[in-house]
Amino acid sequence: MVKQIPNLFTLLNLVFGCMACVAALQPGIIMAADNNGQLYYDVPEQIWLASLFIMAGAIVDYFDGLLARLLKASSAMGRELDSLSDVVSFGVAPSLILYQFLRLSWAQEEQGLDQSVLLLWPAFLLPVAAAWRLARFNLNQATSSSSYFKGLPVPAAGLFVASLPLVYWEVNQAWVPALLLNAVFLYSVILVLAALMISQLPILAFKFNSFAWKENKLRYGILLLSIVLLLFLQWLAIPLIILIYVLLSLFFKKLFA
Repeated sequence: MVKQIPNLFTLLNLVFGCMACVAALQPGIIMAADNNGQLYYDVPEQIWLASLFIMAGAIVDYFDGLLARLLKASSAMGRELDSLSDVVSFGVAPSLILYQFLRLSWAQEEQGLDQSVLLLWPAFLLPVAAAWRLARFNLNQATSSSSYFKGLPVPAAGLFVASLPLVYWEVNQAWVPALLLNAVFLYSVILVLAALMISQLPILAFKFNSFAWKENKLRYGILLLSIVLLLFLQWLAIPLIILIYVLLSLFFKKLFA
């Protein structure tokens, strides 16, 4: 029974992912009026809730692996469950957030609500890339290194997208809605994240085999920088942390790869 505890955390991640999908899908677009009587479209608050569910999934996803190692309960079934859950929580759910942001972006254009649904389908590149990335990881796990991943981890990509509604709602800066509701920016995010996930680029793994400084100085550096950014920038820190994580992994790859 004890060896099933990590799997329970994995399944909880899946539940959070399903809840995120539901929250992201209702309702699609909100029309409101400003103080001057001008109509505008706004991001529905439920998408913000979807972001929180994805982040909750990321927390339990981290602990399922940690518990599996501590309890020596790693299993083939656990690995498969983990990948299936990750596709939903960090692939499908974030893609629905992007789908809704794209809808909102196009809705602001003239005749925007009549735009073809094909303009929204690129959002589904995210779960496609996530599934590919996880299938490759499972096939190569026996020979892969524990110190780094090949390609951006799927949870990191999902968290980047999950941070966007939080930044939209909580960062009171004029450039935020202008950027996050820009279709070019959204398509760029989709393409870059999908490309990073299926790439072979070495990305640092946050798995501590020991707590020695020499082996983990890059991990400790990223953690310290993350804490500082969170203290000063709050939600805006999350996408910046992931961007810095990728850049530092590539720049200092000789330290771990």
